[in-house]
Amino acid sequence: MNNLDLDNTHLGPNRYYDRHFDHDAVKILPGEYFATRDDTMIVTVLGSCVSVCLRDAQLKIGGMNHFLLPNDTSCCGDSVGDSGRYGGYAMEVLINELLKLGARRSGLEAKIFGGGNVLRGITAINVGERNSEFVLEYLKTERIPILAADLLENYPRKVYFFPATGKVFVRKIKSMHNSTIMDRESEYSMRIRNSRLVGEVELFGD
Repeated sequence: MNNLDLDNTHLGPNRYYDRHFDHDAVKILPGEYFATRDDTMIVTVLGSCVSVCLRDAQLKIGGMNHFLLPNDTSCCGDSVGDSGRYGGYAMEVLINELLKLGARRSGLEAKIFGGGNVLRGITAINVGERNSEFVLEYLKTERIPILAADLLENYPRKVYFFPATGKVFVRKIKSMHNSTIMDRESEYSMRIRNSRLVGEVELFGD
């Protein structure tokens, strides 16, 4: 698996035990992804970023990513080419990891979340809307069916994904007591703006 410069896309290493769900869990941050054959819950918190939960329902192999398209296309050349190429890369690294675990590309199903308009003061470009439009178009092009979607609106979300069953719980965060989510996404956005893709992802077939 190839990586982005600055290691912007990598497996989520943050394992913990979630007492509320009585479940082993992995928390992923912006730029991370995680795939598993085990009954491990995957958790993330989304503002303008988007997460795609992908799963082979028959084989019970699933994973989640957490990504953001570059929001300043003036520094990165063509807005469709560069932003789309980054988003495509973020999707392909997750798909590739699932296929390595034995999932079938033809058996993948998706649930998608995020794309909230939570970055105050940004009116010219709705980053969350661009992220949402990208992932909808990507999954349509790749013929991956979307079973559920919770996108846009004006609030962050906390997403809990159970790959073994395909269940997803979403908690909408209506009031923000700190700027942690926005700070993480802003830092992540700066990293991907200042980096470049290295190579391509080679996908396994069915």
